[in-house]
Amino acid sequence: MILRGVISSHYSLLLLLIGFLVVSSSITRVLSWGVIHVKYKFAGSQRSIVDLKVHDSVRQVRILAGVDLPLGGSGRPDGLGLYYARIGIGTPSKDYYVQVDTGSDIMWVNCIQCKECPRRSSLGIDLTLYNIEDSATGKLVSCDQDFCYAINGGPLTGCTANMSCPYLEIYGDGSSTAGYFVNDIVLYDRVSGDLKTSSANGSVIFGCGATQSGNLGSSNEESLDGILGFGKANSSMISQLASSGKVKNMFAHCLDGVNGGGIFAIGHVVRPKVNMTPLVPNQPHYNVNMTAVQVGHDFLSFTPDIFDSGDRQGVIIDSGTTLAYLPEMVYEPLVSKILSRQPDLKLQTIHDEYTCFQYSKSLDEAFPNVTFHFENSVTLKVYPHEYLFPYNGLWCIGWQNSGMQSRDRKNMTLLGDLVLSNKLVLYDLENQTIGWTEYNCSSSIQVLDERTGTVHLVGSQNISSACHLNAWSITVLILLATLLHFLGC
Repeated sequence: MILRGVISSHYSLLLLLIGFLVVSSSITRVLSWGVIHVKYKFAGSQRSIVDLKVHDSVRQVRILAGVDLPLGGSGRPDGLGLYYARIGIGTPSKDYYVQVDTGSDIMWVNCIQCKECPRRSSLGIDLTLYNIEDSATGKLVSCDQDFCYAINGGPLTGCTANMSCPYLEIYGDGSSTAGYFVNDIVLYDRVSGDLKTSSANGSVIFGCGATQSGNLGSSNEESLDGILGFGKANSSMISQLASSGKVKNMFAHCLDGVNGGGIFAIGHVVRPKVNMTPLVPNQPHYNVNMTAVQVGHDFLSFTPDIFDSGDRQGVIIDSGTTLAYLPEMVYEPLVSKILSRQPDLKLQTIHDEYTCFQYSKSLDEAFPNVTFHFENSVTLKVYPHEYLFPYNGLWCIGWQNSGMQSRDRKNMTLLGDLVLSNKLVLYDLENQTIGWTEYNCSSSIQVLDERTGTVHLVGSQNISSACHLNAWSITVLILLATLLHFLGC
């Protein structure tokens, strides 16, 4: 959905806007200028199949535009896969609820100057507007600072040393966020023992959202305070913490497709062992090279370059998309082979999108497994009970034809929660690899503390907050291992 704004093309207007907002809010400072607990956004609620379609179609436009892959998903294709985290910002610290995002390269929260930012949410959480004047450690980031140069590819015309560094992102559905960068302390929990954490903090540069529109504005009932970026760029929160020696540039998630929730850990996961495949270089997202698709014992016939389209290469791994999207030349033979196992099925098309049917016996006995093959002999197996989901007494196929979405998406291949649930997925940005293994996401993993060489257990826990939580939900705990030096914490 996101079309990242080329900031220079909109710069004059944005600069005037940000300047007005900063002045009008009487910001008079001299311009010197993890464990994070994660909760399933739609826990306990039943989302319609129409919601599912809208959710994924919006996300695919985002991916095609090169920005924004939110991390999340309950692993249930009949629900919307989004998670949010609670973090602390400022001195004294205040709580903010932000969407965890593997594609965005910045973190941002709504600012006190914002007139169109949401003030309340139907998710049962209290929203907070960030005010730099309330934090003893908050600083504005000026246009002449290295961060501003780096994120914009050089100096911005008209942006001088006594002005705050702006940001702008425009979304394909008409939504947008604009504001300026600030530097403040972000609080999180570090692993201090088996299933234990202690408080830690780090200095992070993030966006202060001065104006929001569309789905980011006050009209969205399921609003959050902002977005927590876990993208690959140097501006992401994890990259900033890694560059300062706080953590290793590695993280992992395990989405529980049975109960919802799971595990999210930053750090060096040593158990379970994970087979890794290289990330495709020079891609904005987590792309990998797929070499084959197997349905049961049969391999589909195609050449690997079917997954490439222009500058976009490989297959996108996206834990925030609910289903899985394949090129037409892969989708059609795959679905045909699956359905050939049960030729007497009476197929129905729901909402012009989903192929569904009635079936009362064991899915795993009646339909074949689907196995994806990647570089370095890494495989990813998807069982029938994972790629078939229930809807109104029917079973619907979770595989989707990306060629049906639009001409631009004809060759897009995107593997979402349908494929990734019940697997530990490890992102090693230091070595530019990604891998996965089947795993019980309700259990625990082992993370190495590289200061001491000790290994600690990390498991899923409930988010704790003042808001009312549905007893059904099982939430995710982001456990941030203290790796490298952890100076001053």
